[in-house]
Amino acid sequence: MAGGLVKYRHLSRKSSARQALLRGLVTQLVQYEHIQTTYAKAKETQRLADKLITLAKRNNEPCRRSAQGILYTPNLLLPKLFGELRNRYLTREGGYTRVVRTEPKNTYDQGESAILEFVDGKKDSRFMMTAKTLARDRLLGRPSTPVTLQNVKKVTKFRDEKELEDMVQRFMI
Repeated sequence: MAGGLVKYRHLSRKSSARQALLRGLVTQLVQYEHIQTTYAKAKETQRLADKLITLAKRNNEPCRRSAQGILYTPNLLLPKLFGELRNRYLTREGGYTRVVRTEPKNTYDQGESAILEFVDGKKDSRFMMTAKTLARDRLLGRPSTPVTLQNVKKVTKFRDEKELEDMVQRFMI
């Protein structure tokens, strides 16, 4: 249909290749909790990853089978998905992943790169950057900016403030 709304990115691939690519990216995301890829692939993978976490939160047999069909290594990753990740996001309504734009990885084509990561994970970049900013402000004796205070509020909403303080102390050393 000419001029119609595209409901997903085609990523210059046929349907089967696109689905295989997204399954692979989601599998790596669940395994490592963050991946670096192009921006378009990250946004499409984000949609699938959020659906996967929603399946894990329901925690019933049909949802387990659906998740098993998406992941390439379900024997390794289903316990993590239905255990650690499910418990982390039980109280969160949505927005389980974050896409952060980065510098282009390849200097030849200058394609937009991005990092796709789970929010409130071990490798949460917003948490790290907020702690680093707080440490710098304390070392320089400056008050925190309103943006920094807003980020502190965001990163401590589902995490303990002690974790943030420990990270700030690590950066101050």
